[in-house]
Amino acid sequence: MTDLKSAAIAVRENAHAPYSNFQVGAALRTASGAVFAGCNVENVAYPQGTCAEAGAIAAMVAAGEREIAEVYVVAGSPMPVTPCGGCRQKLAEFGGGDVPVTMATVAGVEQRTTLGELLPGAFSQAFLDTDA
Repeated sequence: MTDLKSAAIAVRENAHAPYSNFQVGAALRTASGAVFAGCNVENVAYPQGTCAEAGAIAAMVAAGEREIAEVYVVAGSPMPVTPCGGCRQKLAEFGGGDVPVTMATVAGVEQRTTLGELLPGAFSQAFLDTDA
């Protein structure tokens, strides 16, 4: 996990957060062992920004990978920050409920959970089956 932690901490420094000054870095490992990282990118039109987790997922998909095996998220906050609701669903698109998620502060406080604990009852392809 140290490579995920290092990648998330390093990419956090590249965050574009001039409005909130709240920099977030995320790194994920795929089933193949590859690591992808992303940082939050704010926009003056607030809802148009991108979360760190979404950036890491976009990099993963752009590289042709599709299966998340582990996630690490770090922010400059007094306690670990969970992925937002939208990012929880994005992570669930590419990872099962047992995928470990570590949330951390830059001071080194860590909290571990799973995607399933973060998003019980995630919306999935199963809901789109039209056999009813």
